[in-house]
Amino acid sequence: MLDVGRHPNIELMAYSEVEKVEGSAGCFKVQVRKKARYVDQAKCTGCGACAESCPTLVTDLYNEGHSKRKAIYSWFAQGIPSTHAIDTEHCRVFQGKKCGICQKKCEANAVDFEQKDEVVELEIGSIIAASGYTVFNPGKIHEYRYNELPNVVTAMEFERFLSASGPTHGHIDRPSDVAVLHEIETLEKQEKKAAKGLARLEEKYGEKSAEFYKRYSSGEAEADDSQKQWAAKYEEYLPLRSRLEELKQKAESFTTARKLAFIQCVGSRDLRFYPFCSGFCCMHSIKEAIIAHEHDNETTSVIFGMDIRAVGKGFDEYKVRGNNNSNITYRRSRVAEIQNGPDDRPVLVYEDTQKQVVQREEFDLVVLATACAPADGVKDLAEILGIEINRFGFFKTSPENPLDTTKEGIFVCGCAHSPMDIPESVAQASSAASRAVQTVTVSPQELLKVS
Repeated sequence: MLDVGRHPNIELMAYSEVEKVEGSAGCFKVQVRKKARYVDQAKCTGCGACAESCPTLVTDLYNEGHSKRKAIYSWFAQGIPSTHAIDTEHCRVFQGKKCGICQKKCEANAVDFEQKDEVVELEIGSIIAASGYTVFNPGKIHEYRYNELPNVVTAMEFERFLSASGPTHGHIDRPSDVAVLHEIETLEKQEKKAAKGLARLEEKYGEKSAEFYKRYSSGEAEADDSQKQWAAKYEEYLPLRSRLEELKQKAESFTTARKLAFIQCVGSRDLRFYPFCSGFCCMHSIKEAIIAHEHDNETTSVIFGMDIRAVGKGFDEYKVRGNNNSNITYRRSRVAEIQNGPDDRPVLVYEDTQKQVVQREEFDLVVLATACAPADGVKDLAEILGIEINRFGFFKTSPENPLDTTKEGIFVCGCAHSPMDIPESVAQASSAASRAVQTVTVSPQELLKVS
């Protein structure tokens, strides 16, 4: 990516959107809206001082909602260009409130609240649509209770758990445990504040709160209004302290998730949603299970699926190595339901199709291998480009020339074409680039011969 950003013949237009495409192969006119970041890209050094000082916390979608970011942020650390942007939906300045701390802290004077969108027109010879894909929402499969059980996550969420820069810093902590730790942190702040208030009253009256409350509740002590408020505050403090002690005791038994279940074909190979195989999910689950075992050698993983489709070069050997060296078990089965067990441990109810029996098994964490769905906005982009999409929602291509869309001069690659893994996407991207070069270097008559 760094090489692309530095290449003299490549212009990156990040945070931009194609609005209109006119013309034909060799002479397209493309209208692009460069969205306002409210940070001057040319001045920003990417130091992050603005984000450190920003007081507004926002759910971080890059970490799949498992952490917080600031209202001024960069999408991820290694992004090109290395700059920041302001989330206008949450920034206090854009909500009519007084703030501007990020602007004051920026030594490069890069923050510009008056910045506007810029519309540019480009003359383009050929176009490659590489819009990627989106992840299927497993909440649509109600029996897996993704939206109800905290320890049922998607493969993309688990990918972020495994990352050192992710929400759990590379530790496979269960979301239910993380939620408890966050609650402890919140309660500790509340308990500290309440304890300070009680300490002031204890100093004023020269008596411990517990002793006073005992006399007050038994009717032995006559109390003025101030002492009644003292008693009320102590009544609020007691359940707070009790809850905090209960959670701290519970947290002492927390460990990382060591028994993992991976459920394949969530939304794919399913006539209710996407009838096709997503291609890369099996190997992705195996990779995640191997990495989880590298993080903690006590980790065991069970991969539930109709079959394992290891179709690439060396893929089957990788699958076998996972079984032999990384405590991975492949279970030919269909999971019918996920239930909540003791201590928020998901319980899988499934049919073992080899033994032909229905079984139940508890796990620490369940990972759903979700389908590769067409990218959001594909229909809108297809209308702008003037090309067709197929019945599955991906861009339609020619059977004779699988990278050519229904409009000459516009090509496609990667998961914009169909579900595929990274090596295949890279190979196809090289092919699409070659087809695009042919459009701008070969005459129309010669192009027809080449096709």
